[in-house]
Amino acid sequence: MSKTKSKTRSPWAWIPSLYFAEGLPYVVVMTVAVIMYKRLGISNTDIALYTSWLYLPWVIKPFWSPLVDILKSKRWWIVTMQLFIGAGLAGVAFTIPTTLFFQSTLAFFWLLAFSSATHDIAADGFYMHGIDDSQQAYFIGIRSTFYRLAMITGQGLLIILAGFFEVAWGVEPVEIKVSASQEHKKIELLAEGNINESEDDYYFILDQTDLFIETGVLRESEFDSIINQVENNNAEKGFVLLEEEKEEEDKEDSWWDRSVVDPLERFIKTSFGSDKYSEEKEITKGNVGLVNVKLSREPEKGEEIVLNLSRKKGNESINLISSERLVFTNENWDEGAVLLFQVDPKMKKSVSSIFIGRSGNIPMAWSMIFVILAVLFLLFTFYHKFALPYPKEDEDKEVKSFSDVMQEFGETIVGFFVKKDIWVILGVLLTYRLGESQLVKMASPFLLDGREVGGLGLSTSDVGIVYGTIGVLFLTIGGILGGYAASRKGLKYWLWPMVIAINLPNLVYVYLSYALPESFVLVCASVAVEQFGYGFGFTAYMLYQIYVSEGKHKTAHFAFCTAFMAFGMMVPGMVSGWIQEMIGYQHFFIWVIICTIPSFIMVKLIKIDPQFGIKKK
Repeated sequence: MSKTKSKTRSPWAWIPSLYFAEGLPYVVVMTVAVIMYKRLGISNTDIALYTSWLYLPWVIKPFWSPLVDILKSKRWWIVTMQLFIGAGLAGVAFTIPTTLFFQSTLAFFWLLAFSSATHDIAADGFYMHGIDDSQQAYFIGIRSTFYRLAMITGQGLLIILAGFFEVAWGVEPVEIKVSASQEHKKIELLAEGNINESEDDYYFILDQTDLFIETGVLRESEFDSIINQVENNNAEKGFVLLEEEKEEEDKEDSWWDRSVVDPLERFIKTSFGSDKYSEEKEITKGNVGLVNVKLSREPEKGEEIVLNLSRKKGNESINLISSERLVFTNENWDEGAVLLFQVDPKMKKSVSSIFIGRSGNIPMAWSMIFVILAVLFLLFTFYHKFALPYPKEDEDKEVKSFSDVMQEFGETIVGFFVKKDIWVILGVLLTYRLGESQLVKMASPFLLDGREVGGLGLSTSDVGIVYGTIGVLFLTIGGILGGYAASRKGLKYWLWPMVIAINLPNLVYVYLSYALPESFVLVCASVAVEQFGYGFGFTAYMLYQIYVSEGKHKTAHFAFCTAFMAFGMMVPGMVSGWIQEMIGYQHFFIWVIICTIPSFIMVKLIKIDPQFGIKKK
């Protein structure tokens, strides 16, 4: 095909695929990484802290965006960045099974984040050069739809596929029914179960799958003896990894830790911690019962079989108080891990609960997901190399002098910060999603965590359906309706309904954390309500950024707005996991509601032209 024909290529040939490719790496870095690390045993605090730092490239992208205009063409940047994204995805895939997977995968996620942010700059610029004004207005909905489809693919289909791989390559799930009543039955510590060696597939052997615990209380010394024995057994035999905790204990606290961090943690736990899931509640002296778990045969050297346990259904007065994640290797497979269950000391009636243990080759499952993504971006690279047109406005540019670049860059920055009501603008950009920035980090861990720690105990595939598929679907519907509504009455008319819509539905997570419903349909409906409100309310946020970006440097100033938007998501998200672990899921979601108040205050100060956003006839 000649270059002339390429200049007039149909937008349908490249806009859908380009914006699908733009959305996919973003959702992989921001959401898929969170779920992957949770499944690989990383703590909520570390997940929230380190993945929130990955927002940084989108925060600082205005500082290198002029290079995309000055050097080469936007077409060249798109193809090159897609190649880098594919390389980053391949790097994640091959480092997941390694010993230092957390550090290694984070390094490749950084490559993904910077490549994706640069790709965003180039794609948005190419969109304005590749088609005329009338086509831009027509295809704005098309590009948004395919960006949303990328979100659904990342948060939904990929997570479902990962869950399928986990189960397909894993060990058959086991169930333990735990019953409690006032009948008498002696507790035997670390009772040995029968082990029948098998040459077939792995399976877990439990000394009992129908555990009975007598309701009542234990003396503190007796309880401490049991729990210490269980913890020492699981730690010494390598079923749980406590090296990090021991290092923390052996390390001398710094002045900052002693004078600021430790007192702050004590104050938060004491003043705002959830009674139900506080450390004090966990060591109440209700009666306990034990179940021993072994593996049917020896794993290969270096292979790990991970058993993840959570409540499936039943009364919440019975809890698993030992580790919910046990690692079996060729060194401990026949040693016997111990599960410790406890009954609430106030419980007098007969109750029961069913716990489920799921296992799978989790590293292999997630490696396969990233291999698929890497191959997909290799295909994107070759497709867009030939499918993207060659618009005249996007020809390779001559490199300007350093002084000219710096002068233009300085004018752009000054022009943004001298805007009228700049402090109101910055306040809105930083606080509009203050509550959502923390909720979005803890939503998936909340759905995945077991009920004994305040979560809903869903499987990986369930989360893919609830949050990734249904949630994103209603997010998209809310966004489409928000855009339609704003085009009819304008941004000023819909501003307050939209700020309410993005904040008030967060209350569904308060309900879920207190009610812990077992109905999958109810969980789906609750997440759908929250995501619909978010999609509808986010429309006002994007329109406001367009409104304040009007002027000579509109494209650059819009990049500054999106950078402050990303910063407003990054910093609160970094501490969200720490806050949640201090106060529990119930009080954390109440804290999220409190954090929505600043957005209402800042919106009150906004001044907007009543005609802005209304579709011209």
